Amino acid sequence: MFPGFGTLVNATTVLLGTLVGTLVGHRLPERTRTVVTDGLGLVTLLIAGTSAAAVGDEVLSDAVGGAAPMLIVLGSVLLGGIVGSLLRLEDRIEALGGVLQRAAVRRVARSGAPADAAARERFVQGFVVSSLVFCVGPLTILGSINEGLGNGADQLLLKSALDGFASIAFAASFGWGVGASVVSLVAIQGGLTALGAGLGSFVPDPHLAALTATGGLLLVGVALRLLDLKQVKVADLLPALVVAPLLTALVVALR
Repeated sequence: MFPGFGTLVNATTVLLGTLVGTLVGHRLPERTRTVVTDGLGLVTLLIAGTSAAAVGDEVLSDAVGGAAPMLIVLGSVLLGGIVGSLLRLEDRIEALGGVLQRAAVRRVARSGAPADAAARERFVQGFVVSSLVFCVGPLTILGSINEGLGNGADQLLLKSALDGFASIAFAASFGWGVGASVVSLVAIQGGLTALGAGLGSFVPDPHLAALTATGGLLLVGVALRLLDLKQVKVADLLPALVVAPLLTALVVALR
């Protein structure tokens, strides 16, 4: 398999899932679509908890000390949130969704179909939520890096199956904005695969554990959005995924 094969399969399953979800979505009552979205929120919360539990991994505590892992995750989220908010990442992602949405609206307009404000809002919401769900998590990071390291695409193929089913449910609620999230998926996973190819086996296990735990915590924010409990600006927190391994390296160096 060539590098990037897993990401290619992942993008394909998301597009196919979006097609299926869009075709059957209008046949589902609003109540059913809401229940499906709530169910995805609960499953996302479960996955988030499993990932965040990496903060207790022995490989991390052995490297940085018993009390440091929680502080590393806390520092990563705080510092990452400051950087992300200053860079206005949430606004930029939404703006990208708006650009893609306007392109879709022009295409719809040429076909003579109406495009209202509610449809535009659903497109952007589908793009943002799907981008975060598909691109934030341990399988995204570890799977992409492992493929870049030459360890195969098994993890990304598993993620492809999960994302394919998730995209069907998302598209039933949000429409074609879900399919547009492959732009984010290809950019992030492709970049991580290239990073893995460049780093080789440079990234130690403790650093990956800290990164996984931080990613799990960000997924909690995604789950809260899906459950319509709080619109956490998760995109502004994404720099925490970079800060986590850096803080881990700093603590290891200071010990």
